[in-house]
Amino acid sequence: MAPRYDAPVRAILGPTNTGKTYLAIERMCGHSSGVIGFPLRLLAREVYDRVVAMKGEKQVALLTGEERIVPPTARYFLCTAESMPVPGGDSHHDDGEFHRDFAFAAIDEAQLGVDPERGHVFTDRMLRARGREETLILGSETLKPMVRELLPRAEIVTRPRFSTLRYAGSVKLSRLPPRSAVVAFSAEQVYALAEMLRRFKGGAAVVMGALSPATRNAQVAMFQRGEVDYLVATDAIGMGLNMDVTHVAFAGLDKFDGRRDRRLTIPEMAQIAGRAGRHQKDGTFGTLGLTEDSGGFSEAEIDAIEDHRFRPLDSLYWRNAELDFSDVQSLMKSLEAKSDDPILRPAPEAIDLAVLKLIAEDPAIASRRGAQARRLWAVCGLPDFRKVGPMHHARMVRRLFSYIGEGGHIPHEWFAAEVTRLDNMSGDIEALADRLAGIRSWAYIAHRSDWLMDPAKWAERTREVEARLSDALHERLTQRFVDRRTAVLVRDIGARGADALPVTVAADGEVSVGPEPIGHLTGFEFRVDPSARLADKRLLLAAAERRLGDELDRRARALVQSEDHAFQLIVEDGGSLAVASEGNVLARLAPGRSLLEPALRTARPLDRLSAPTRAALRERLERWLDCQVSRHLGALQKLGAAASDPATSPGVRALAAMLTDAGGVLPRRAVLGAIGHLEQADRQALYKLGVRLGPLDVFLPLLLKPAAQHWRAALSSVKQGQAMPALPPPGAATLAADADPRGAILAYRRLGSTWLRIDLADRLASHARKVRSTGGDDPVDQDLATSIGLGEEALARLMSEIGFTRAGEAWKWRGRRPQRQDQRAAPSHAFAELAKLKKK
Repeated sequence: MAPRYDAPVRAILGPTNTGKTYLAIERMCGHSSGVIGFPLRLLAREVYDRVVAMKGEKQVALLTGEERIVPPTARYFLCTAESMPVPGGDSHHDDGEFHRDFAFAAIDEAQLGVDPERGHVFTDRMLRARGREETLILGSETLKPMVRELLPRAEIVTRPRFSTLRYAGSVKLSRLPPRSAVVAFSAEQVYALAEMLRRFKGGAAVVMGALSPATRNAQVAMFQRGEVDYLVATDAIGMGLNMDVTHVAFAGLDKFDGRRDRRLTIPEMAQIAGRAGRHQKDGTFGTLGLTEDSGGFSEAEIDAIEDHRFRPLDSLYWRNAELDFSDVQSLMKSLEAKSDDPILRPAPEAIDLAVLKLIAEDPAIASRRGAQARRLWAVCGLPDFRKVGPMHHARMVRRLFSYIGEGGHIPHEWFAAEVTRLDNMSGDIEALADRLAGIRSWAYIAHRSDWLMDPAKWAERTREVEARLSDALHERLTQRFVDRRTAVLVRDIGARGADALPVTVAADGEVSVGPEPIGHLTGFEFRVDPSARLADKRLLLAAAERRLGDELDRRARALVQSEDHAFQLIVEDGGSLAVASEGNVLARLAPGRSLLEPALRTARPLDRLSAPTRAALRERLERWLDCQVSRHLGALQKLGAAASDPATSPGVRALAAMLTDAGGVLPRRAVLGAIGHLEQADRQALYKLGVRLGPLDVFLPLLLKPAAQHWRAALSSVKQGQAMPALPPPGAATLAADADPRGAILAYRRLGSTWLRIDLADRLASHARKVRSTGGDDPVDQDLATSIGLGEEALARLMSEIGFTRAGEAWKWRGRRPQRQDQRAAPSHAFAELAKLKKK
């Protein structure tokens, strides 16, 4: 429930460039304290810097999911809508640290209550965020009937736009006027347009919502200083980001909203177009040479945008804020409760609720109650910064909850390792952007005071990594999209223009623009014909890239529908692992969360695909990879699951964890301590898991098959960042001394100048032990040793490893030798973990 203050609530409504945000800042600074909620982290940071300049750092706080700057004496809070302190409710920030009364409160862009993904948050803040002395609701005029219906006592004030906004028609990219912003609706399209502007105009700044504030500010600074005259951005610029833009060009009028491709609504068009012109300076908007199929603005849309006339809202998305934490089922039920007010529509299932439902399928989690249910909901609030979807995101959330569910803390070793893995400035724009999205997750975690032992330390660490990644990304963006030596295109496009030239793709992949072949399309990679005229190459390449989208999407959709045999795991020339189809690389494997969970990095040629198609192909490749790992390394997956299952005995968990980390094979000497703690029931459990506790080695026999060896070698190489080793011939019993040790060690034991397969060494060792226990004379299985071609030197070394020494023609038992310094050993932390488990 909202606080019951008698202070006035005012709704300040109007189009863009009406100074609503500036008014809110001015009103807040006139009170003793205040809070404003914004739709974007970038906008919250921009206003934070402005208020700091007015009030000083000690008086101002910044609250976003990934960033918290809260001086002890802070009185003015600038927040994202999700992080805005409100009393009670469904906020995932349940520690109550910032739940205080403010003299002033405001929510910006409240009309976003119609957004399917985040709308319920803005509706909640409009209904419940209140200041003791004054409350402002900022938004477009379309919100007016909602304010009248939901807040009948609120005063409504409308403000006119300061400047005029006019439609300027369609313009080609090469003839775009200076100080223009080109708006696209996917990262791939933003990069492609920025690349073309570099060729045509010498460069462009890039602004996207996924960028960190530091990267975004550095890019905008280039534009504001006039180093570049063009800006390419996503629709994030529609949310109050202020720049000196005189013309906004739409690269398209359709966007993928997370569920489907759809045409922009007129208010969305106006929100973006309204970035043109500031204060008293007029602005224009138009399209960027849209094709007839996609169409441009209709007359009705143009009139509505110019006159700021939009259809009033008739409903808002809403989600219940009075949550029941008595148990998980009650929590989900309360989240899905419906409002009695017909204009408050049930919000579509957000990712936090989707993740909660997935995790609650586990009976052990579904049974949590009270404080544990509240902590579970808090963990589900971890944003999906990488946009991997509920299924993959739930894995991360489940692991976090396993640590903090009962009031514990996240292990700093794991946290530090994940942050260190992301502290890597190498790679291209996509790799850096992906790491930047990853570090945002850990920054969010670091700002939860009840999740880590030393949150301030880790918040500073993640902030440093984000700053370095931001600097590196800004550098890459500038290198790729800004050519300061090029002011104009080498040659004018001419009377016809690039768009008028027909582009065809022959059956053999040859690409022609008009009558002239300009290159070849192999898979998804376009290569320019070296014989093409240099003077025309840029022009023809730009035209081809613009027109090849349909063909690339068609090829991608065919792959999405393909059977598993259409994909292969290949080793590239440098030894890296990639997923390919018909020899064309689609994605490369990269280190992931564990040996059995590698990451996939799509190949750069796939950047030209439309966002939905690229996402569908990536999902298909991930399904194929998961299927192959389960098919060939299923035994190792089951062992890993047992290692993390609380129902498994401590002894089995410790040994299973060590064996999983090692890839399924360990010398027995390396785990003698762990084996010594096993009960008879533990040995039976390990036997059911397929583990062989041999005299010399502990291993999973199923992993010695050639296909399993191949996948173990591949995933181990990816995890260690090394090239794929040379593998032994399938079924080989012994190997020569010159075999690649990285490949041989996966399934063979070294005996001097010979490598012997582990299961054969196990059979010979078991035979020798059996003969000794029965009092026999010859402990050597001569038939087996002869059949596999085991030489005298190798046999002598093997018998010595077993515990026998030759005395003349006979073998004498002398006991096992002490462990050599070069013998493989289990990690010391594994024994420490075993001790902890036994103590529990």
